[in-house]
Amino acid sequence: MIEAAALTADDASAGDGDPASERVWADALTAAALLALDPSGCGGLRLRAGPGPARDSWMTYLSALIPAGTPVRRMPSGIGDERLLGGLDLAATLKAGRPIAMRGMLAEADGGLLIAAMAERLGGETAAKLSLALDRGAVRPERTGAAEEVSTRFGLILLDEGIEEEEAPPEALIDRLAFSIDLSAYRGPLETDGFPLPEEIEAARERLSAASVGDEAMRALVGAALALGVASARAPILALRVARAAAALDGRPEASMDDCALAARLVLAPRATRLPAPPEDQQEEEPEDRQEEEPPEPPEDPDQDPPSEEPEPPPDESEAKTPEEILVEAAQAALPRDLLERMRAGVKLRSPASAGRKGEIARSLTRGRPIGVRPGAPRPGQRLNVVETLRNAAPWQPLRRRERGEETGEAATRVEVRKDDFRITRFKRARETCTVFVVDASGSSAFNRLAEAKGAVELLLAECYSRRDQVALITFAGKTVDLALPPTRSLARAKKLLAGLPGGGGTPLAAAIDAAGELAGKLARAGRTPAIVLMTDGRANIARDGAGDPPRAAEESLSAARSFAAQGHAALLVDISPRPRENAQALAGALKARYLPLPRADARRLNDAVRGATGR
Repeated sequence: MIEAAALTADDASAGDGDPASERVWADALTAAALLALDPSGCGGLRLRAGPGPARDSWMTYLSALIPAGTPVRRMPSGIGDERLLGGLDLAATLKAGRPIAMRGMLAEADGGLLIAAMAERLGGETAAKLSLALDRGAVRPERTGAAEEVSTRFGLILLDEGIEEEEAPPEALIDRLAFSIDLSAYRGPLETDGFPLPEEIEAARERLSAASVGDEAMRALVGAALALGVASARAPILALRVARAAAALDGRPEASMDDCALAARLVLAPRATRLPAPPEDQQEEEPEDRQEEEPPEPPEDPDQDPPSEEPEPPPDESEAKTPEEILVEAAQAALPRDLLERMRAGVKLRSPASAGRKGEIARSLTRGRPIGVRPGAPRPGQRLNVVETLRNAAPWQPLRRRERGEETGEAATRVEVRKDDFRITRFKRARETCTVFVVDASGSSAFNRLAEAKGAVELLLAECYSRRDQVALITFAGKTVDLALPPTRSLARAKKLLAGLPGGGGTPLAAAIDAAGELAGKLARAGRTPAIVLMTDGRANIARDGAGDPPRAAEESLSAARSFAAQGHAALLVDISPRPRENAQALAGALKARYLPLPRADARRLNDAVRGATGR
């Protein structure tokens, strides 16, 4: 019988001989055996581990279990559509004078395994194509002129080498794989004795088609998935397939509760998002001080025979538990201890990658990462894709030769390219982000929080520098608005300017917003993504013409804010007054910016709040 163990990845760093550490390795080998037995049924496995002895030993064990002749393909992270999906073999087509199809890597992996190296770097388009192939069990070759699909059923292994939690393969792919194993911190023994052998896998494959899962086991697995907060409908389906494979490996015609418990631990536990509710009889226990005192025992009668001393047999707790409760407990035992604590505290188990660490994705004509081709004649500033142009022209050569009456001879070897054959390469690249800090240095703000604002801006500038983002600084006070720091990555220069930033005078808020909008427009036209952080108390008292007219200054600031909002740039207004003010909230509404009041906050707290509000 398969020796199933709990998956406790956070305990994996324990040394040799630690039970928790040994269970991590046992789960990894068990998942490898089940994947080798039924690659397409299990979908695949995500292995989070960098290059090292643990990953190499696991891959060696898996390779030993795979029957001879089973296709195994290794897919690089930057694979193109032609190699992945298949297409037209250009050289063979030009030589034969007719379309010759080329098999892609997905078709080559039919019946075996596809290993994706550096899976944390897979792009969304590649992940979508892999997901579609896993769902349909087939792939449609691209640009072959044929409409038929090529059957391909394979298991996918994602080699995840990410260091940070946010560095992970696309969720759409992980959701389609039964197993998720983490060996990144495992330092224990790498023995494989006692686990399935290749001949056992071969024999189990012959029994797999006859193995089944009963209705009670199905209901229990589905109920356990719901109790653990597993939202995906694929998870219980994958768990059923894993239970069936486990039964076939142990030589049983139908999956037992032990097989289902193994599936719950390996498939459902890594996907759990909550703890199941306790039974109703345990939700509210009666306090000890309210329990009734037991009545005193009556005095013993000397003439009466003593009662029998035979103790009552303890109740069998396993008989009182439903199959669903048994599977839930099995999955709970596989959860790491700190994960249980975080779930009890209601903390998110995983946060998405920070937005704002990259600029927006922009299409480009000449620079960036190729994302495909489009029809069209080449123009200045565009790149002609010669290979794709020839690929589209190749199938038409026999017809064009017959039109010219050139069946043989030297002219028949020429390739005629027409206007409709031209293909232009399309590119995409991430725009560089430029964070523009617009700091109110007027008398009211200087009196309130200018020092804290300076400190927060310095911290944010340092983080922008570490991400190689550009920063700019606009200050306004009195009757002037200054571009104190043009867009730059020079952190030392920015700190020097902030240190000498004076405070005092009026608040030309409308002119400052105009200057911020003008700079944001220039950045956008230059291919950058601007993000505006306006730090002010919102009290405008200097009009655009420099006159000290608070009512007109307030109207002009709102008008400037509405004009800025029409440009569609991201903005954040930080109210740095001691108490939140209505005029600052109204200004944020006109800017269509997020409003962030920060009373009684030092530079560090202000920095943390701005980072959270802007997703940085």
